[in-house]
Amino acid sequence: MGSCLRLKKSNCKNCYKCIRHCPVKSIRFSAGQAHIIDDECILCGHCFVVCPQNAKQIVDGTEKVRVLIGSGDPVVVSLAPSFIANYEGVGIEAMREALQKLGFYDVEETAIGATIVKREYDRMLQEEDRDIVISSCCHSVNLLIRKYFPEQLLYLADVVSPMVAHCADIKRRIPQAKTVFIGPCVAKKDEAEEHKDAVDAVLTFEELTAWLKEEQIELTQSVVPNEQSLARFFPTTGGILKTMTRESQDYAYMALDGVENCIAAMEEIAQGKIHKCFIEMSACAGSCVGGPVMERYHRSPVKDYMAVAAFAGREDFDVAQPDVTRIKQMQSPIVRSQRIPSEYELVQILREMGKYKPEHELNCGSCGYNTCREKATAIYQGKAEISMCLPFLKEKAESFSDAIVKNSPNALIVVNETLEVQQLNDAALQLLNIRYASDVLGDTVVRILDPHVFMEVKRSRRGVYNKRVYLAEYQRYVDQTVVPAEDGRMILCIMHDVTVEEEQRQRKEEISHETVEVADKVVEKQMRIVQEIASLLGETAAETKIALSKLKESISDE
Repeated sequence: MGSCLRLKKSNCKNCYKCIRHCPVKSIRFSAGQAHIIDDECILCGHCFVVCPQNAKQIVDGTEKVRVLIGSGDPVVVSLAPSFIANYEGVGIEAMREALQKLGFYDVEETAIGATIVKREYDRMLQEEDRDIVISSCCHSVNLLIRKYFPEQLLYLADVVSPMVAHCADIKRRIPQAKTVFIGPCVAKKDEAEEHKDAVDAVLTFEELTAWLKEEQIELTQSVVPNEQSLARFFPTTGGILKTMTRESQDYAYMALDGVENCIAAMEEIAQGKIHKCFIEMSACAGSCVGGPVMERYHRSPVKDYMAVAAFAGREDFDVAQPDVTRIKQMQSPIVRSQRIPSEYELVQILREMGKYKPEHELNCGSCGYNTCREKATAIYQGKAEISMCLPFLKEKAESFSDAIVKNSPNALIVVNETLEVQQLNDAALQLLNIRYASDVLGDTVVRILDPHVFMEVKRSRRGVYNKRVYLAEYQRYVDQTVVPAEDGRMILCIMHDVTVEEEQRQRKEEISHETVEVADKVVEKQMRIVQEIASLLGETAAETKIALSKLKESISDE
């Protein structure tokens, strides 16, 4: 168990799509990486299908099958009846021709085994006094009951699946035969491990297609009708019921597909609400034709059903019914190791998630769990991380950013693309003499500031940085930075109040100007005195003037 699905860790990071789609939440997260919990997984394959990074991988069985073929023993394929939906227009004869080119001895339809199984279902209902009978064809459903509803195992039909029944029948008929099941299901790889005496290997349709492509073998479009093929209906929802005689009138017959529906039915059974009923259960929506490894992951439920219906005959396959003891299967519970937190421990975890009151438990499901309490339980069990809570992270980020904005000494103003004020902090209120933020929120920025710089930034999508601006209305000088944010949908204005600095600078300039004027007067006065002295010493007035002018320039520069 667990060897069927693997994870490419490098491609899995902070996504959580797999846990959102996992019906039994059998995935744990550590450092943002997803890990499949083997003893909880029912191998439905949903995580494989929905993973956007293809981080989930199904273990390839092609090499194992090559080895079987190389052994020299006859290797016979049991081909799932859903193949007609996967390989459009390709019948069993064309599949046999192509697979024999790969080295297989023969190809038969798993629907032969389905005929054996459905006959046993009919016999069971007619001859045995049973209350509820659940079909045992879907291994994922079997795992679901064994792991999550072990007390209802007595209702699970004690019959092998069509795959096991058919492969065992092949080995009875063909000496030394090895069997390979090919189908659209991940879980069959695990089921084969439990029935090694009957099934030697399992391939998915995807693996088969890749192998055919590698060997450059083309499939022929050819379908030969066969009326003795009623069990070909098995891979569709209600397909098992279509093949059964349903002669026992005491029973209600119903078909359920999708794990969620199967879980709901099991809960009703556990509550004692259902009696005298045969329930066909399939983990995949649409049954096997909606399997996780149907080629190209296509979802064509109507088209696929029509393909199966057109291929199926009206009578049973001509197959000998084995003794009941040969197809019996007793399935035992699979124990899951889970710790359940106390109410106190649960409350403490909820508090760490920022859930202090019941109204804080939004139950939004963004983390993948249906409720905040389910998520808290998963955290206690080591399956989830607190950081997986989107509202928690959002509030934490907003709280942190709000603290920065609120306590910033700079005035911060945010406007939208229509230049309407969306946010401003306390420093902006104080700078612009605004009593309450609500007084201007939603109004255009022209009400409080010159809009020209905002219009220019919006037009050019380029910021204006540290431009010295005088706000005449507020008698303030600011260094103003206006930049586009959120891809231009918002514009951020940051204003650093430099009024005191600017006033000091202007005062200094005034003092310097006054000093120069005084110095100029002194120089002029000194020039006259020096000129008189110079005339007495015989120097020319021109030379004296030049010398004194340089002295004046020196003082002015200072």
